[in-house]
Amino acid sequence: MRLTLCLLLALATALPLAAGDDGPERLMKSGHADDALHALNLHVQDNPRDAVAFNLLSRTYYQLEIWDTAMLMAEKSIALDPRNSLYHQWLGRAAGRKAEVSNPFTAFTLARKVRSEFERAVAFDPNNISARADLAEYYLEAPGFLGGDKNKARLQADAIAAHDPALARYVMARIEEKRGTGKAEEEYKKAIEASADDAARYWIELASYYRRAGRTQDMESAITQSLAATRHVAVPEFDGASMLLVAGRNFPGAVQMVRHYLAGEPVSEDAPAFQAHLLLGQLLEKQGDRRSAADQYRAALELASQFRPARDALARVSR
Repeated sequence: MRLTLCLLLALATALPLAAGDDGPERLMKSGHADDALHALNLHVQDNPRDAVAFNLLSRTYYQLEIWDTAMLMAEKSIALDPRNSLYHQWLGRAAGRKAEVSNPFTAFTLARKVRSEFERAVAFDPNNISARADLAEYYLEAPGFLGGDKNKARLQADAIAAHDPALARYVMARIEEKRGTGKAEEEYKKAIEASADDAARYWIELASYYRRAGRTQDMESAITQSLAATRHVAVPEFDGASMLLVAGRNFPGAVQMVRHYLAGEPVSEDAPAFQAHLLLGQLLEKQGDRRSAADQYRAALELASQFRPARDALARVSR
């Protein structure tokens, strides 16, 4: 494994990155955050105008939950490629996550930036349907004085429908949930039916809806369904275990799910290995196994030494 990582690090600094370059991006997606940052920082020293590299840096810091640096790197990628839809989308995402942990005044300022960046992402590439989904979510969650508008969210769903009917149904489900019409569950199920290759993703979304509705038995059933469903980018073991942790349900089953996920050498940007080790540690800690939890927190930090949630958790169980 170390030989492979060293080879990837060497390749990462040899040439300007192309979109989809498998070296640093694979390191980032697999959860080797320290190795990815090392490779990318070396690369930008020799290639300071490589927007792709700065975008990957932003996404790595996003995984690490270091929101200020994630935003800074995203802004650098945009400065080098101002009309790139993806780069504006990632800046919007980082600003949104920073807003969640900021004081109200800062959060209001950041919220306007989130909307602006998502709207730019859609304007620069109307076919970027994940940006449309992000924008729809903003319209649903933001208050009216910050640009929230359920009708605008519906327009995004309509635009998505021609490209991805399942995602469009999911957005419609979120709209119905926010409106309290009683039709949300039906729309979530339609998203599952419409998804040919990633039904697991929408089973997880249905499970999340059940959790918010206090229907924990249905939540667990939907998580079970997700594990057997088709998947493309979905990570139901990670997402399902995270949901069980939040809901305080079936910790042994959640532990088994995360162990299975880690055994498969995960390569998912949404669920990097260091975050999975943190999740496993949290579940073990809930079961009273502080020693094993500490081992998992250390495993997370071996991959991502700047990951503060794992550092704080290790300090907590080491007292």
